[in-house]
Amino acid sequence: MSSTARGEGVRDTARSVSGTGRGPGLLAPALVEAMRDTGACVGAVYLLRPGERVLRLALLSGVPWEIAAPWARAALGAPTPVADALREHRLVWLGGQEELARRYPQLALVLPYPFTLAAAAITTDGTRWGGLVLQWPGSHPTELRPHERDAIGDACRSLGLLLRAAADSGHPVLPETEPLLVPPPGADASESSPAQVAAAFAARLPGGCCALDTDGRIVFVTDTAVDLLGAGTSELLGARPWEVLPWLNDPVAEDRYRAAVLSRHPTSFTALRPPDTWLSFSLYPDASGISVRIVPAPAGTPDSPREPGPAPPAGIGRAAALYHFMHLAATLTEAVGVQDVVDRVGDQVPHGTGARALALMTAEEGRLRIIGHRGYTAQLISRLDATPLTSRTPAVHALTSGVPSFFATFADLKRAYPPAVRQDDMAAWAFLPLVTSGRPVGSLVLAYDRPHPFAPEERAVLTSLADLIAQALDRARLYDANHELAHSLQASLLPHALPRLPRLDVAARYLPAGRGMEVGGDFYDLIRLDDTTAAAAIGDVQGHNVQAAALMGQVRTAVHAMAGSPPGEVLARTNRLLTDLDPGLFTSCLYAHLDLAQHTACLASAGHPWPVLRHPDGHTEVLRPAPGLLLGIDPTATYPATEIALPPGAVLLLYTDGLVEVPGVDLDEVTDALAARLAGAGDLGAEALADILVHDAREYAHRSDDVALLLVRVTA
Repeated sequence: MSSTARGEGVRDTARSVSGTGRGPGLLAPALVEAMRDTGACVGAVYLLRPGERVLRLALLSGVPWEIAAPWARAALGAPTPVADALREHRLVWLGGQEELARRYPQLALVLPYPFTLAAAAITTDGTRWGGLVLQWPGSHPTELRPHERDAIGDACRSLGLLLRAAADSGHPVLPETEPLLVPPPGADASESSPAQVAAAFAARLPGGCCALDTDGRIVFVTDTAVDLLGAGTSELLGARPWEVLPWLNDPVAEDRYRAAVLSRHPTSFTALRPPDTWLSFSLYPDASGISVRIVPAPAGTPDSPREPGPAPPAGIGRAAALYHFMHLAATLTEAVGVQDVVDRVGDQVPHGTGARALALMTAEEGRLRIIGHRGYTAQLISRLDATPLTSRTPAVHALTSGVPSFFATFADLKRAYPPAVRQDDMAAWAFLPLVTSGRPVGSLVLAYDRPHPFAPEERAVLTSLADLIAQALDRARLYDANHELAHSLQASLLPHALPRLPRLDVAARYLPAGRGMEVGGDFYDLIRLDDTTAAAAIGDVQGHNVQAAALMGQVRTAVHAMAGSPPGEVLARTNRLLTDLDPGLFTSCLYAHLDLAQHTACLASAGHPWPVLRHPDGHTEVLRPAPGLLLGIDPTATYPATEIALPPGAVLLLYTDGLVEVPGVDLDEVTDALAARLAGAGDLGAEALADILVHDAREYAHRSDDVALLLVRVTA
């Protein structure tokens, strides 16, 4: 379809839904069309709720929800393809497993299967709606074809128009608790009759076999397959194989199933049907499902297990649990604070355990405080929060004793704790202590909406899960404490408030690096000299440690003490001081003397990023004062000064390199982009302008450098 025809179709659809609220289903045709035009086998649409910084999966096509569940949410600042695409407004392309491992190692660890992937931003007129994700089999070329790139752009524009029209009608499209599952191209409802499903299957392969739909459910099975599997046709149809055949609830079988779904490559495995029948399963996937050929296999084949294990309990499979726990373990290694741990546990644990609700608690001042929850109402959480540690409850007992408790029914819970009162609609519970280095740090409560017998194997897995969470929570609490200490020190070294000066509107911002808990070396200062003159300074000490912070305090103090002298002399004296101290660190600095009576500014730079000047008529220019050496290198260095006009209405922007440096992008290019943002911001006050300029930097939760900004606006 041409982009013109597509646009007309979208506008017609947008008009037809004006005044109605169709939810994510409104976007389904555009997603299916994007998959058809690009040949993608998997498609997903993520949406961003107003005021939130988390992308939520709204539409999913081509893979079961169970496989996609770990990626139902993506923090806007996190290093994920869809978040990067939206945050940086670019197409993210991953041409294979090697590139995936290099750029997104966490994702590659959990999905070691061959596939290619594209993620693109859905925006209209500066509004960010979400992201489109498309995936192809591993056989796809490592480069994105031009027509696929064009189709992705068309699809994002179509989705953006639909979202804009829905929002304008007063019925915005918002993601729901779980994504809407959309049949992929080639799996239309018209093909859902038994005869048509059988025909599609027969086209893939003959023999004793069954067919799985895109959700992993059996939609066709031959009589031969029924005999081999040892279950009735009525039991098999509509069910997932491992749900009715416990001996298929096996890590190898489920791993091969996921490999077929994600890579779209044929694969195989063998399994033992008790007591002594070995079966060989060959999986042949395509967009409409998986054809499975089942034949007897001789005992002792290379990939056969030597002995069968006990049948697992009903519920989520062992391999599925391992899959989710492996993903959780990978994500927890990157968690950098308590709230980060809480979010990751809340997002991953229910899918890996089958629990319908959870509560994560820590001990604080003699009480059990709930620091995170899923599946419970806020009203119930408020009633249960702050339970005294002297109370006789299973959650308190788990924390104080370090012993987990499992209750398959409410009757079991009532027998152990007679005062217990059912306060929710749950029917079974696991109370798990969070213990690290022999010290309890909290409790994890998992609740199930049906009676749930906890087999010994499941109890062991849940206990291991609690240990994993406890270690992450302990690290996170230490990180938060050190992070708070580091940034309290940082704040103490920066001005608590900027002085108020006639005819000057000023604002400053400081953003610590998104990762790590070290103290940065960025600083800024505004110094009142008299009623008509002032000095502005900004600098960046090399390094992120206590030594850098101490040197930053010395540089700022030196500049402050010498303010009022000519700019070149201020920097030269500060430079001589640093070289005498010989700290082994270098410092960039820009100093500006502001003369409000003469409407001029005199600038001197010690290797600092170029300042930006916005003129009263709104156009901007990147100033390039003659640069001098970084401070602390050569005691004889000189710093030439440059004078500029600074009339009423002008805006002078000073900043550190963390605001503009982007890996792989030319510094001049990003500096020009910063100047363009200042020009396009309009005639706003200094505070509003500062917020606009640091907005993009705030999106990078994983940025590696601090950001400092000092903005001076001359008023009439």
